[in-house]
Amino acid sequence: MASTISVDPRLNHSAVGNKNHYPDGVVEEIEGLIRVQRDGQVQRPPIIPTVPCSFGLEPGLLAKDIVIDKATNLWARIYASTATPSAAKLPLLVYFHGGGFCVGSASWCCYHEFLANLAAKANCVIISVNYRLAPESRLPAAYEDGFNTLMWVKRQADMQSQSSSEQKWWSSRCNFSSLFLAGDSAGANIAFHVATRLTNETTKPLCLKGVILVQPFFGGEARTGSEKHANQPANSALTLSASDTYWRLSLPLGANRDHPWCNPLANGQAKLRDLRLTTGMLVCVSDMDILRDRNMEFCNALICMGKKVEIAVYKCVGHAFQVLHNSQLSRTRTQELISNISAFINK
Repeated sequence: MASTISVDPRLNHSAVGNKNHYPDGVVEEIEGLIRVQRDGQVQRPPIIPTVPCSFGLEPGLLAKDIVIDKATNLWARIYASTATPSAAKLPLLVYFHGGGFCVGSASWCCYHEFLANLAAKANCVIISVNYRLAPESRLPAAYEDGFNTLMWVKRQADMQSQSSSEQKWWSSRCNFSSLFLAGDSAGANIAFHVATRLTNETTKPLCLKGVILVQPFFGGEARTGSEKHANQPANSALTLSASDTYWRLSLPLGANRDHPWCNPLANGQAKLRDLRLTTGMLVCVSDMDILRDRNMEFCNALICMGKKVEIAVYKCVGHAFQVLHNSQLSRTRTQELISNISAFINK
């Protein structure tokens, strides 16, 4: 898979110091995931299989892919239970996948498996958003796609009285006043920034009750202790060098890691103060993740502002354990994570 972008000329300079690490003509690379050529071509090797929406679904669960905006190729995969009585109204969870803003898809098998499992266990409707990726579409493109998805959901809610609505198969099951935003890694960053934008928008009949951030991908110019010294599992999903590369490829040209989209504690704390959530926020932290300390600092800042924050720490696992399933321990921790999310949205 390849596409073309206009490359930031500064990347040529950064490549000079790394020319022994990159093949000729490559200015940025995370091995096996993304490669950016000097001529602007972007390659993403198909390291993780994609699967159709019907793949491996348990009885009583329905999933479909829907187009939200043809102009930006924005689409989503929706999961809805058919096992509960049709009159039952279920919480709605809008989910953003991880991948450093640069890779990933709602159709990746690991996300399909995780979210199908979550929808069944938590008894909720899930909209898994396939947003635009950097560096072809740098931030705030992913945030705009997240917000536009919510506005599309709002229109579906407004159309509930129209029997011809094509989306009734899932929208008729939703309690639109019980909306949650969620995501892991970069997707958690998106969920947070979309939530802060919704604070100043009229979204009725939608009511944002809570936000679920799984290993949220934040950063900063100053390194934290876990970024420098974390005892990571072998083949970690996120190294410090990969993190830096993701930020170089996704932030606006010329921005550093203290940009508020990367570091909400640097100069964007007004967004934290304005956040209003009736259920609050659930932040899920992996104790062998380089983001551990930064995640905890974020939680502590919110708590100091009087916000409702639940913190769940998962022992002896690293970044993205819930979609990698490298071990029996990862699978056990994933079930703990699903139980925590289920309890949070079904309070």
